[in-house]
Amino acid sequence: MSANTAPFDAAAASTAYRSALEVIAAVEPTIAGAIRSELADQRASLKLIASENYASPAVLLTMGSWLSDKYAEGTIGHRFYAGCQNIDTVEQTAADHAKALFDAPHAYVQPHSGIDANLVAFWAILAHRVESPALEKAGAKHVNDLTDEDWQDLRHALGDQRALGMSLDAGGHLTHGFRPNISGKMFHQASYGTDPSTELLDYEKVRAQAKEFKPLVLIAGYSAYPRRVNFAKMREIADEVGATLMVDMAHFAGLVAGKVFTGDFNPVPFAHVTTTTTHKSLRGPRGGMVLCQPEYADAVDRGCPMVLGGPLGQVMAAKAVALAEARTPLFQSYAQNVADNAVTLAEGLKRRGVRLVTDGTDNHLVLLDVSGFGLTGRQAESALLDSGIVTNRNAIPRDPNGAWYTSGVRIGTPALTSRGFGAAEFDKTAELIVDVLTGTTPNPAPSGGASKAKYTIADGVAAKTHAAAAELLDANPLYPGLDLG
Repeated sequence: MSANTAPFDAAAASTAYRSALEVIAAVEPTIAGAIRSELADQRASLKLIASENYASPAVLLTMGSWLSDKYAEGTIGHRFYAGCQNIDTVEQTAADHAKALFDAPHAYVQPHSGIDANLVAFWAILAHRVESPALEKAGAKHVNDLTDEDWQDLRHALGDQRALGMSLDAGGHLTHGFRPNISGKMFHQASYGTDPSTELLDYEKVRAQAKEFKPLVLIAGYSAYPRRVNFAKMREIADEVGATLMVDMAHFAGLVAGKVFTGDFNPVPFAHVTTTTTHKSLRGPRGGMVLCQPEYADAVDRGCPMVLGGPLGQVMAAKAVALAEARTPLFQSYAQNVADNAVTLAEGLKRRGVRLVTDGTDNHLVLLDVSGFGLTGRQAESALLDSGIVTNRNAIPRDPNGAWYTSGVRIGTPALTSRGFGAAEFDKTAELIVDVLTGTTPNPAPSGGASKAKYTIADGVAAKTHAAAAELLDANPLYPGLDLG
């Protein structure tokens, strides 16, 4: 891989993967073939999905180990199964790296995903803020000591809590209290949005809404907001209304780890509880993690069996490897490049006439409003994919097309930065995106008007884009020297 990534021995990695694929193919050749094809597909496409990246061979190989075979419910040194000493070592190592990397008082590395991490955080907050007072009121030391009447009171208290998070169309996430997700069933939820004229967060409006709604949990963080968030201000708001501040930094954890987001824009010192995934901009395995202040540590550590099943030892080990990689100066350079490249990509798009939500970016992602091309987000996403550019459609603030068809496309720079793309390559990528969008027209709908899904790409545009993308990709190979034979 490029100088942006952790170095690896290509010959050793090639031998390891060839041997692994031979073993897999002897049992189920279809799966071995799919693994080979996935690498080929990723090598041959411009991956601009903001939530995806490329983990190092060391991270990937760590997951294919016999740590997978061990049950280890519980916490370090307090397992419900015997023989967990190696899992203890793995989990402690990952937690130590996380605490050092993020300067966090406590780290919990068991969550299997970002959604799991958020569930652990929500229930830990409820346990700390609601369950503990209920125990004190009942004169009980443990929830198992509560009477049926006590439990009825506790269930009522847990079920009537309020959460305030960023709306989906403003860039929030489904797990921040929305009805289709379990978080929306746990809480009485309300959303804060962005200013209609600037599409930026208005902290005074958030403050006023929080004072009126009085949430137990104030949720900050995003999946499609192209700007930094001032977490010092969010903590002020939380403190004013007596709320717990929970920050979901899944998307921008790599920018925090890489010291791009510092001071008021680093959530860890200000949030009571911080959640993240370990892939995306952090470039580790698919998984989750919770960081918290000391008073929440005991409740967070009850994630298993509270909402999690047995921890995945092999994935915790891969998290430890990725977090060790992220503690290097090389990763800090990578994180800065991710942010710089996002600005270059945004400026290249604007210069070519694309309207961007918030008029730019200061993180790792860019949100395009494709309505100016007469397209829905779904049409734009599909046309770009046909041309070798992988993106995902996304709602924009006050989106007239809703969350399925959308009016936006979200793109990000972490993955291609890992491949070594710099300013010139990202400006060329902006050109290719605009060429495809300009060359795509919606098909007529059967009932008249334009279809929200069907489209036509002008002759030659997709082939030309594929060829231009191939030149960029060939000059910046994925896992250079890795040969599967």
